[in-house]
Amino acid sequence: MQPALQSRFKEGALCAQSTVDGIETLWVERDQLRPLLQHLQQGQGFEMLFDLTAIDERQREHRDGQPPADFTVVYQLLSVSRNRDIRIKVALLQPALSLPSICDIWPNANWYECEVWDLFGIRFDGHPHLRRILLPPTWEGHPLRKDHYARATEVEPFSLTEEKQDTEQEALRFRPEDWGMQRQSEDSDFMFLNLGPNHPSVHGVFRVALQLDGEEIIQAVPDIGYHHRGAEKMGERQAWHSYIPYTDRIDYLGGVMNNLPYVLAVEQLAGIQVPPRAQVIRVMMAELFRIASHLVFYGTFAQDVGQMSPVFYMFADREKLFGIVEAITGGRMHPAWFRIGGVAQDLPLGWDRMVREFIDYLPGRLAEYDAMVMRNGTLQRRTRGIGVYNTAEGLAWGASGPGLRATGLDWDLRKKRPYSGYEQFDFDVVTASNGDCYDRCLVRVEEMRQSLRIIRQCLDNMPAGPYKARHPLTTPPPKDRTLADIETLIQHFVNSSWGPVIPPGEAMVAIEATKGMNAYYLVSDGSTQSYRTRIRTPSFAHLQMIPLLSRGLFVSDLIAIIASIDFVMADVDR
Repeated sequence: MQPALQSRFKEGALCAQSTVDGIETLWVERDQLRPLLQHLQQGQGFEMLFDLTAIDERQREHRDGQPPADFTVVYQLLSVSRNRDIRIKVALLQPALSLPSICDIWPNANWYECEVWDLFGIRFDGHPHLRRILLPPTWEGHPLRKDHYARATEVEPFSLTEEKQDTEQEALRFRPEDWGMQRQSEDSDFMFLNLGPNHPSVHGVFRVALQLDGEEIIQAVPDIGYHHRGAEKMGERQAWHSYIPYTDRIDYLGGVMNNLPYVLAVEQLAGIQVPPRAQVIRVMMAELFRIASHLVFYGTFAQDVGQMSPVFYMFADREKLFGIVEAITGGRMHPAWFRIGGVAQDLPLGWDRMVREFIDYLPGRLAEYDAMVMRNGTLQRRTRGIGVYNTAEGLAWGASGPGLRATGLDWDLRKKRPYSGYEQFDFDVVTASNGDCYDRCLVRVEEMRQSLRIIRQCLDNMPAGPYKARHPLTTPPPKDRTLADIETLIQHFVNSSWGPVIPPGEAMVAIEATKGMNAYYLVSDGSTQSYRTRIRTPSFAHLQMIPLLSRGLFVSDLIAIIASIDFVMADVDR
């Protein structure tokens, strides 16, 4: 523990915990939580509340050295100025499941506190509008508690009586006051527009409740949860390796890049060293999917502000890229191809020719798109100076990825905290300066060119060697020795059927995903399944910013803002 923190707080108020990931982790007493977090933000430069979540500890066995707790609330803080993390934990015992809100310290705590209330039933005193955020208001119970059912077969079959139907319908009634909207004067009334939840410009099942004065936006309240599938709950009942396909479906445009933070966290818990060839293959596939995702963004961004043609050209290029993905992995959008310890199989014959043809082809197409989209006068007028935020605002709201780099901050985990061998690659971190819709698009366009540089280096410098680690917890283990001795055959059978037994511990790994910083925080209790799987997604933080970006603008500007954020609802709702 830092001496400065020890001297600032009373003896026993803070307690250090060692973790596998090496992130400084401190337990704090409830009454010292806000003073500690305020000191970390104002005195130690932790500008961002990176994540806020909870753990139901009631069935956990391996908690050596940790204070007694029924539930633990976890605050993950990030300092970009010092390139440091710190994890703060608070132990809660029933029935006193409440903490003070920190929305006044970091504004993005608003949704995170709502999520913890919704899924765990922990209250945050002083929160401006504590409510269910992912589940319907009529839901009974809190699903991430260990005593809440995980499967529909564990409860009575669903039935909808007339009385229950009336209750559900009444719960859907829109009451502006419940959304924090207020009349502007005594003699005025509300004027509303529901954008979504089914609307082509909201990129999924997503709703924004607008309070308008004519075309001017007075208030915009995002409404999420329509796409919630319980991905974190599923992590508690899948074997470590059989959960990998679920990760593909989080940012469903990111493909195997979704696998990467998950397998990196499991490998950290298991102590697995991934071979160099597997690392370079992972980097190459991740960058191919970065291009695929950015092409979808590029085309739909242009379409949302009025251009019809670009999306067809860009989707055609994405199809060419998927041809490579399919040849290498056997899948297209969701190959689920990374494995604990490496990748599913080695690169096939001819992979290099296909990749080289694509990276030679795409730069010319990107140049055409510059003329078609980026230099189009109408698009520039629709997007320049719209939806602006600066670096300080971005950090306070938890923004990351191209959106944050569009404000001028060169924060990219591939450079700042290289993982999977990124330190070996030569590429530039793309930034812009205005932090508006146009610059957020500009950064992504240039990132595609940088991804092509990285892929070319993978192509020219692909190392020889195994594509999977020879470690007893690698899953599935290499098969070449399964017929040579019974021990290897047993290991292969057990790891592939029941799954590996990962040692107790906890680890968080973040990567620079297509839409920003994506992280998996995993807690193992020494079992074949994760005890707690937390998925920190960039889109969840970004959608919170819509009121900040759109207030005082017009509805047409909101369409450009939503397009520039680059989100998918599966990445928000999980």
